[in-house]
Amino acid sequence: MMLDTPVYKILSAADDERARELGHTDTDLDARDGYVHLSSKDQVAETLRLHYAGQHGVSLYEFIADRLGGDVKWEASRGGDLFPHLYGTLRLSDAQRRWTLETDDQGNPVLPEEVR
Repeated sequence: MMLDTPVYKILSAADDERARELGHTDTDLDARDGYVHLSSKDQVAETLRLHYAGQHGVSLYEFIADRLGGDVKWEASRGGDLFPHLYGTLRLSDAQRRWTLETDDQGNPVLPEEVR
C-alpha cells in the first residue's frame, strides 16, 4: 500500500546535525514511540505548522517508501489520517533530496515549491 510514493522526514537543526554525524535519524520522539515518524506530501505542511513553527534551520528529507530498509506501515494518527511510520533505521544515504527550509516573515519554515 502506497509504498512507491515519496515520504518526508522533517528534522530540527539539532536533530539534523545529529543525523548527519550518525548517518541516520535519531530523534527523541521516534525513540519514544518506537518508529520513525514520516509524512506524505499531503501531510508535510501541516506537520511543519504544528511541530516546527518558529524554528530556523529545519531540514526536510524526501525518501521513497519502498526503498527504505525497514518496514513502512501506514497507520492512523492525527484525525484518523494514515501516516507513514518506518519500523527500522532511516539512513540519510537513502534520501532522494534534502532541503534546508527558508522561513517566512513570521519565522516559520516554508516548503520548497516542488513539495507544495
